[in-house]
Amino acid sequence: MRDEGTRRHGDAETRRLKELLLFFSPRLRVSASTRLSFIPKLHRALRGEVNVRAAALELLRRSRAALRRRRERASLTRFNEEGAHLRTEFARLTPSELLNHFRLRSSPKFLPGFASPTDKLSISQRSLFPAETEELIERAARIAGEQRWALMGYEEQRFGAGEIEWRRDPRSGMEWPLRFHADTNYQHMDGSDIRVVWELNRLSHLITLARAFVVTEDERLASAFFAQVESWREQNPVGSGPNWACAMEVALRAMNLLAAFEIFRRSPQLNEERLQLLLAIFDQHGAHILRNLEFSYIATSNHYLSDVVGLLWLGLMLPELKAARDWREFALKELKREMDKQILADGADAESSTGYHRFVLELFLYSFIAARANNIEIEERYWRKLHAMFDYMRAYLRPDGRAPLIGDTDSGQVLPIAHRAADDHSYLLALGAALFSDARFKSRDWPMTEELLWVLGEDGVRAFQNLECDESNVVSQAFADAGTYICRDRDLYLLFNASGAGVGGRGSHGHNDALSIEVSVCGTAFIVDPGTFVYRGNLQDRHHFRSTRYHSTVEVDDVEQNTIDEELPFIIGNEAEPKVLRWETTTEHDLIVAEHYGYRRLRKPVTHARAVRFDKRERFWLIKDSFIGEGEHLFHLRFHFGEKIETKVSDKRIILASDNTTNARLFVCALDIENAPTLEQQFTSRDYGARSASTAACWTARADVPRTFRWAIIPVCATERDEDRLSLIAKLRDGK
Repeated sequence: MRDEGTRRHGDAETRRLKELLLFFSPRLRVSASTRLSFIPKLHRALRGEVNVRAAALELLRRSRAALRRRRERASLTRFNEEGAHLRTEFARLTPSELLNHFRLRSSPKFLPGFASPTDKLSISQRSLFPAETEELIERAARIAGEQRWALMGYEEQRFGAGEIEWRRDPRSGMEWPLRFHADTNYQHMDGSDIRVVWELNRLSHLITLARAFVVTEDERLASAFFAQVESWREQNPVGSGPNWACAMEVALRAMNLLAAFEIFRRSPQLNEERLQLLLAIFDQHGAHILRNLEFSYIATSNHYLSDVVGLLWLGLMLPELKAARDWREFALKELKREMDKQILADGADAESSTGYHRFVLELFLYSFIAARANNIEIEERYWRKLHAMFDYMRAYLRPDGRAPLIGDTDSGQVLPIAHRAADDHSYLLALGAALFSDARFKSRDWPMTEELLWVLGEDGVRAFQNLECDESNVVSQAFADAGTYICRDRDLYLLFNASGAGVGGRGSHGHNDALSIEVSVCGTAFIVDPGTFVYRGNLQDRHHFRSTRYHSTVEVDDVEQNTIDEELPFIIGNEAEPKVLRWETTTEHDLIVAEHYGYRRLRKPVTHARAVRFDKRERFWLIKDSFIGEGEHLFHLRFHFGEKIETKVSDKRIILASDNTTNARLFVCALDIENAPTLEQQFTSRDYGARSASTAACWTARADVPRTFRWAIIPVCATERDEDRLSLIAKLRDGK
C-alpha cells in the first residue's frame, strides 16, 4: 500500500501548482478569452506527476504559443502563395536543371529497400511474395481506377465519384470546413470521426501505388499519384481545415509522401511544374510542423515524437530545402531525447498501450535505419534501447503471433508498406531479427514479410534467411517498469496487467484494466482485452471499451477503477496506481501478486489485491482476489472472452469456453461463489472501427470485506480429457 506521507506530499504539490497557475494567468499578455480557453486545459494537464517548475514552464510556453498562433493566422495567405525555399545553389538552377537533379540524384538514400534499383526490387518482390504481389497490383488498380481502398478496420470504400473529397468523413458524410486549423472542432456528436479523416489524409495508400509501380511500370499509377497530390493540395490550403489541425498528422503525411516520391521521381510523369508543387508541399509541411510542435514541459507522447520524426525525414531526404539542415539537427537531438523519456528501462513505451508501442517502435526503427543509411551516427545505447523494444514485443505476443491490445490502439502504422490489423505486430520482429542478427525474433510460425524487403532491402532478406530460429527462451517474463507480467509455458499463456494510467499518471491512452488478465491456450485466445473500437466517433462506445466492466478484473460498487469523464475521451484518472508485491518464476510455477487503490476513494475504502499462480506441471492457473477494507460492497467479477469463443454455463459455478475450430476448451470456475454467472453481451475490437460480438462471464456477489474470491482457469487441449480436468477443479474446491 502507498505511503500516506507520499500521498500528502502529492496533494500539497497539486495545491502549489494550482496557486502558481492562478498567480500567473492574469499576468499573461494575452486576451481574456485566450486565457479562459487554455487555463482549463492547463488545469487538466496538471494531473499526474508534475512538478512546479514544469508547470511554470508549460504555462509560459502556452502563452507564447498563443501569441505565435495569432501571427500564424495572419500569415496564411503568404504561406500559401510561397513556393519552396531552396538553398542558394539549388534556387539558381533552372526548372529543367532542378528536375534533372532530382531524377538522377543518388543521395541522400531513403530506406535501403526503397533505394534499391527498381528492376532488382521488382524481381525480389515477385519471387519472394508472389501471392502478395498479385494482391498489391489489384489494390493499386482499384486506387488508381476507382479511388477505392480500405482504412483501418473499415471495409474498402470509394472516396468520391469524381474528385476525392479529402475533408469528408467517409463514414458519416460530414465535411470539415476550411477554418484556421487551431479552430477545428474535433467533436460534433453526429457520428463523425476526425481520426478517420486523418487516416485518409495520411496518404499511405500512395505507397501502395508506388510499390505497384515498381512491379508493373504502369504509368497510370504515376498519373494517379500526381493527380491525387494536386487534388489534395487544392482542397487543403496551408493552415486551414482538419488536415492541418494536428502536427502529428502533417508529419505522417509528409513521411508517406516522401516514400512515394522516392519511387515516382523516376517517372516521366514528373515534370517541372509537379516538382515545384511537391517541393512546396514538403517545405510547407516542415514549416507547419515546426510552428505547431506538440511539445509540453509536462509530458510528451507519440504525437511530439511523430512531429520530430517528420522533421527528421524532411531534413534528411530533402537537403535542397533551405531549412533542411536545421530541421535535421533539431530533430535528431529531440529524437534521442524522446527515446530517453518515452521508452522505459525495460523497453516498453510509456503510454501503457501495446498498440502505441508498435507505432513508436516503427518511428524509432525506420528513423534509425534511415540515419544509418546516410552515415548519421546513432549512439550504441539508443540501438540497445531499440533492441529492448523488440524484446518487449516478442515477450507479449501470444503463441498465435497476435498481440494483446492493452490500452488504446487506433491501428496507426508508420509507413504502411502492408496494411496490418491492430493486433498484428509480428511482422516487425522479422526486421528486428535481421537488424540485430537475433534469432529469438524469428519464428517458424511467422513467414517472412514484405516490410523486410522494402525497409532493409536484399541484404536484410539474406540476413533473415541465414538465421536459425531460436525459440528456446520464450518463457515467463516480467517487465516491471511497464507493469506487464507474462506467465507462459509452451502453448499456455497468461498476461497479467499491472500497468498504470501511463505517461507519468496522465493517462491519455490507458484503460481501466488494473490487474486484468489475457489467457491463450492451445493456440486460441480465450480471455482477451476488448481493444478500443473508436475514439471520438461515439463517446459512449469509447467509454465502454476503456471501462472496468469491459476488462477481466473486478468492479466494486459499480465504480470505475480510475475516474472517467465520457466527454473527455483522452483523459483518465490515476487513482488505481497498481503495485506489484511479488513476482517469482521457476520451471514448475509462476506467481504474481499485485494490488491497486482505485477503490480507496469509496465512502468505505477498499483495496483490491490479485494473486495469480501458474502451475506448469498440472497446467492451470489459480487466481485469488482479496479485498481489504470495511463494510459491505457489491462485486462484479468478470472474464471477457474472445469474439469466436462459445461460452456456456456447464455447472452453476463453471463456464465452459470452446473454440470449435481447434477443439480447444477452457474451464473458468468460481471456487467460492455459489451463484451462477451471468453471460453479458459485449464486443471485442481487433482493428479501429471494427468490432465483433463477444461474451463476458460475470459473477456478482454482495459481501462484507475483508473477503477473498478464488478462480480456477483450466485448459483442455487435444490430449486432455474433460473428466480429468473437472476432477482437478473438484480438488481445488476442496482446497487440495
